[in-house]
Amino acid sequence: MVVTTITEIIPLKMNKDGVILVSKTRVTLDTLIAAFTEGATAEEISYQYPSVPLADIYSVIGYYLRQKKQVDTYLKRREKQAQEVRKINEERFSSSGIRERLLARRKSGKK
Repeated sequence: MVVTTITEIIPLKMNKDGVILVSKTRVTLDTLIAAFTEGATAEEISYQYPSVPLADIYSVIGYYLRQKKQVDTYLKRREKQAQEVRKINEERFSSSGIRERLLARRKSGKK
């Protein structure tokens, strides 16, 4: 029996901001793995994100299952970054009175 080794390229690429994107799309690894861990099948994910080929979704899920510790570390880092950005934005842009401001803007006809 002859055993051949197949090298598969996982369709992931990190952009300049350090965000990992799937295939040649703007769909993030975070998004795809979140859908998978919430119970979505590869086919359901493909339906939600039609720009990502089904085969690539299967490849990324397989990579996640084989490299779970590494991917989870990346995902935790991204969540921490998101919380920091959210905190900064909440400090800079108070949501206090936003409803009233939006209603006043609508009433005055401004966009």
